[in-house]
Amino acid sequence: MSDLFAASGLADSAPRPLADRLRPAKLADVVGQDHLIGKGAPLSRMLETGRLSSIILWGAPGVGKTTIARLLAAESKLEFEAISAIFAGVKDLRAVFEKAEARRAIGNGTLLFVDEIHRFNRAQQDGFLPYVESGAVTLVGATTENPSFELNGALLSRCAVLTLKRLEPHDMETLLARAEAHEERRLPVESRARQAMIDMADGDGRYLLNLAEQVFTLADDSVSLSLEELSAAVQRRAPAYDKDREEHYNLISALHKSIRGSDPDAALYWFSRMIEGGEDPLFLARRLVRMASEDIGLADPTALMICGEAARTYERLGSPEGELALAHAVIHLATAPKSNAAYLAYKAARRAAAETGSRMPPKHILNSPTAMMKEEGYGEGYEYDHDLEGGVSGQNYFPDGMVGQTYYTPKGQGRERQIAERLKEIAEIRANRQGKS
Repeated sequence: MSDLFAASGLADSAPRPLADRLRPAKLADVVGQDHLIGKGAPLSRMLETGRLSSIILWGAPGVGKTTIARLLAAESKLEFEAISAIFAGVKDLRAVFEKAEARRAIGNGTLLFVDEIHRFNRAQQDGFLPYVESGAVTLVGATTENPSFELNGALLSRCAVLTLKRLEPHDMETLLARAEAHEERRLPVESRARQAMIDMADGDGRYLLNLAEQVFTLADDSVSLSLEELSAAVQRRAPAYDKDREEHYNLISALHKSIRGSDPDAALYWFSRMIEGGEDPLFLARRLVRMASEDIGLADPTALMICGEAARTYERLGSPEGELALAHAVIHLATAPKSNAAYLAYKAARRAAAETGSRMPPKHILNSPTAMMKEEGYGEGYEYDHDLEGGVSGQNYFPDGMVGQTYYTPKGQGRERQIAERLKEIAEIRANRQGKS
């Protein structure tokens, strides 16, 4: 089958979407992916040497994965077979592999394009291995998901993973110019509406061309749609966001690092991106509580309280009113003094506890509610800190053999400056009293 349109079983004369009619005829015409197809780029080198390896094309929707696969087959003189992991099953795969083996027997090769390859389960992915290894097929898989999460290690090790970039505004302008040349008329929109179309497409070239096709149908050259008319006539695209896939983790990472980096504007942006994408606000509330302890800690003890109250406020009010309280917490965390001293102290203490978990507390800090325990020395020599000057006895509270352990070292930011001074005083008192004992 020469291309996906033919693979669908439709005749060449059948109506075709503008995006399909504008598919590039050669790799050099693909926009936005020069890092893959430009001079000296990976795909160009493969074609120049005549050695096209199996590859995984990873990128957002509408950036050219299918087009590149089709053109690779044409330029490498391979028969193009296309299947979608959404619709294909074991029977379909077996039929494709049988045809590929038959072609190989007469000296012809097959490029097998598998769209949404990550949707095949692990066993199905393993089924590709013998045919890729034998050279019966050159596999070109397309995925919108991180291959390292979604594809078998065995399959990944046999394929080069190539990342496609989302299309930039100048790439989108190129596509609109091609659409206008194909239609032999200008796009009937005002300049602000034209820019809005590019913004609405959000890096997805196919969506942009589908949008342009709608606009060409809505108006002729005698009118130019305003931004308001365009917004009323076409449906705005939902943000690309999967709450249980990589985009979820990418955006929460961006939010966390923006807060850690004390940038309230960037933090609010990523928070809003997740809300707009349909993220559960309570997930965000939980993450904010975590950030309050991990990145602010005792530098601003009120941060944890504010995040806890923001979470409770959202539970009481729900959306959209409760989201303001979460935004309030985001701004507070981003502008608060930062310290991870409590976080580091906790991790260090956990490591020590795991290594020394069988040691008993020293006897002088154990209670002795029975006569036998008193005879065993429980509580003997304990000093009541409140009765001593400075409120510090200087006694050891670690198991015997662990004297002088230090996990918490305040950074000196915000309230931790006072804590550091207090700990210095305590250390001096402890040293003086231990020196006298």
